[in-house]
Amino acid sequence: MSDCCIFAGQGAQVPGMGKDFAEADAETMALFDKANSVLGFDLKKACFEGPAEELTKSNVCQPAIFVVSCAAFRALQKKRAVSFACAAGLSLGEWSALCAAGVLDFDATLAVLEARGRFMQEACAATPSGMIAIVGASAAQLDELCARTGCTVANVNSAAQQVLSGSKEAVAKAAEIAKELGVKRAIPLATAGAFHSPFMAPAREKLAPVLDEVKWNAPKFPVLSNVTGKPHSSDPGEIKALMLEQVTQTTNWAADVEAAKSLGCTRFVEFGPGKVLSGLVKKIDASLVTANVSDIPSLDATAAMLG
Repeated sequence: MSDCCIFAGQGAQVPGMGKDFAEADAETMALFDKANSVLGFDLKKACFEGPAEELTKSNVCQPAIFVVSCAAFRALQKKRAVSFACAAGLSLGEWSALCAAGVLDFDATLAVLEARGRFMQEACAATPSGMIAIVGASAAQLDELCARTGCTVANVNSAAQQVLSGSKEAVAKAAEIAKELGVKRAIPLATAGAFHSPFMAPAREKLAPVLDEVKWNAPKFPVLSNVTGKPHSSDPGEIKALMLEQVTQTTNWAADVEAAKSLGCTRFVEFGPGKVLSGLVKKIDASLVTANVSDIPSLDATAAMLG
C-alpha cells in the first residue's frame, strides 16, 4: 500500500491554523518566527489570531497556508517517519509539495509565494473578474458554457466538478446559462479574481524573474504537475517553466489523483488547514483512503492509521 501526500490550496485558510503545532513544538514555533523574518511581516500573528480578512489577502494567505502545511508535514514525520510514493497539491499547494520533495528550500518557497500572491492580487485589482464552480455538467454543457460566455476552465476538481474563470459579466452570464442548460449547480465563488486564466498573465510576467533567482533541485520523489497531470521531470528548468505556466493554465486535480493511483497510491494524506482535497479525492474515487493533518488531534489519528 503506497501513500501520496497532498497539500492544501488557497481558500483553506482559517484563523488559528498552525497554533497548536507551534505551541507543542519549539522547532515549529521557530519555523513561524523564521517566516516572519523572511517575509518582513507578522505571518505568525495572522495565522494564529487572524483576522480572517487579513488571511484572505493572497500575499498573506499563500505563504501562510504553505507554512502551516510545512508544520503539519514535519509534525507527522517527527511522530512517525513516513515515506511517500509521490506528492501533489492544488495550485499554491503544488509549491508545498515541491518543497516537501526538496525541489526548493523553505525560505525560497516562502519568498516565491509571497510574490506570487502579491502579483495575483494586483492582477485581480487591475481587472474585475471572478470564478464559478460548475457541478454536474456534461463535457458538452461545459464546452457550451465556455463558448457562450468566454469563460475558461480554471480547475478540474473531479469529473463532476469544474471551476470556470472569467470577467465579472461572463461569470454572471455563466450562472444564467448553466440554469438554462439544466446543469445541476452553478456556484459563484468568493475569490479576489479569475485565477488560473489569461487574467493572471500580468502576474505570470512579474513572477518569471523571481523564479529565475531561486535555486531549483531535482525532486527526491515524484511531484505531480497541475498543468500536465503527470509527474514533474527531474529537470529543474522544466519544473520552473511548468510552475510559471500554472499561474495562467488550468489546474487538473483529477488528473493528478489518477496519476497517483497509477503509481500505486491508495491512501492520500492531506497536510494543511481543512479537508478540501480529501473530499475531492473521495469524489474522484470513493475506494481511496484519505486522512489529514491540520492540528494535533488529526495528527494523532493519522499517525495511528499509518502505523
